[in-house]
Order: sequence, then structure tokens, then C-alpha cells
Amino acid sequence: MKELISKIKKRIHVQAEAEAFLYSISKEKKVTKGEILIRQGQVVKKTFFVTAGCLRSYCIDKNGKEHTLQFAIKDWWISDYIAIHNNELATLTVECLTPSTIIEFNARELDKIHTYFPEFESYQRHNLERHVVSLHKRILNQLQLSAPERYDLFLQQYPDIEQYTRNYHIASYLGITQESLSRIRVEKSKK
Repeated sequence: MKELISKIKKRIHVQAEAEAFLYSISKEKKVTKGEILIRQGQVVKKTFFVTAGCLRSYCIDKNGKEHTLQFAIKDWWISDYIAIHNNELATLTVECLTPSTIIEFNARELDKIHTYFPEFESYQRHNLERHVVSLHKRILNQLQLSAPERYDLFLQQYPDIEQYTRNYHIASYLGITQESLSRIRVEKSKK
């Protein structure tokens, strides 16, 4: 938690009361590989900040196919924000791909931080803007780039992730088949 607060303090002044509030609504946890933090179809009350390890969020469509939406590594947030903000059941599953350390927050209580400590609004707005930009880039990349180009960008964004993930996780994130991913890797190794 100290790491997260230190990161926040680089952007805004944090009152002692705000720091105490963050501690009161959070819990640092060690989670195991394969542990499910959110399951598709359940009520979502938590959001998670990753301090070590690798998690992913994904959904399973009506045909049983997995679609990876996000990988979360050190200093990234992960949850099912659609479920939280629309008060719906989870459309995503959040799974630990490695033994990880996370800070678990009560999402509703975290949302109140803006009311109690208005200085957090600019911090959260900045995080939200970065997240929206990232999503827009991902959508545009899916529409405009070839699979090999998307794979290259993926490796730039997540340089060490292949050691933690399975091929089908990466393929589903890129929107391609495992066979296509294998072909791309073979072509890259020839260069």
C-alpha cells in the first residue's frame, strides 16, 4: 500500500486523513496462480491494484470462446468496471496468471474518495483518461493493423508476459487463433 500511496503522492498532495481512508477501505492480499477474483455472472464489489504478478480479465462468449480483454501487471488496476458502474452482474472473469500481490479495494467506498477528498478527482480523471486512450488505441489497432503488427505492439506493451501466459491467452487478446500466433512467431524467428 505504501507503494501505491507514494505513486499517488507524486501526482497530488495527500492528506493524512485521505491516506488513512485508503488504508481503511483496502486490504493487501497474496493470491495464488489460478485464483479467480471475479467470476462472470457474479456481483462485483472489488477493484484491484497489482503490486506484483500478472492477472487477466476475460469473458466467455455464447459459443464458449474466451476473449481476453486485459492483462494487469505491476502498477495496473483491474476489475469489471462495467459491472461496478452499471450495477450489473460481471461480464468478465478476473484470474491470477501467476502468484501475485494485490491491493483489494471496496469499489463503492473507493468511489466516495472524491466526496471526502476532492483532490483525488484530478488523479482519478488522469487515470481514466489514460485508460480511455489505451482502449481507443487497442480498438484502432484491432481495426487497422495486421496480426503480426498487433503482436509486435503487444510485446512492446508487455515485454515479459509470455513467460506468465498461455498461448491461447495471447491469441484471444490479439483476436487471432493459436495457429496464427504460432505462424507469426515462426516468421519472426526467421528474421
